[in-house]
Amino acid sequence: MSQSTLFIKHKALPGKREEVRRVWETHLMPSIQERQVHDAYFYCYDDGDPNTIRVFQRYANGADAQAFMQGPAYEAYVAAVTPLLAHPPEIHAATVAWAKDKAAPVSETA
Repeated sequence: MSQSTLFIKHKALPGKREEVRRVWETHLMPSIQERQVHDAYFYCYDDGDPNTIRVFQRYANGADAQAFMQGPAYEAYVAAVTPLLAHPPEIHAATVAWAKDKAAPVSETA
């Protein structure tokens, strides 16, 4: 089973990073906590930019990421967060080639 990841960068309007987080907590955090498709999820503040949020998500497979991003919680989040962002989120997909993980180590060769 290959794991997929998403690296997401949100650039909030100046001074709006906390508002972006509150929107995320309202619309996405409950869904993320309930769903089992995320192997890992990290919501992080960029140490070098007070307006940037970086998110790391790991899924058991790529179809899970697409299903999550097409669900009603994500749609509500996008509608609420868009006015707080300088530009649309940058989303980069990647396939895990190797990972150190206490719960389930992954090692794949191409």
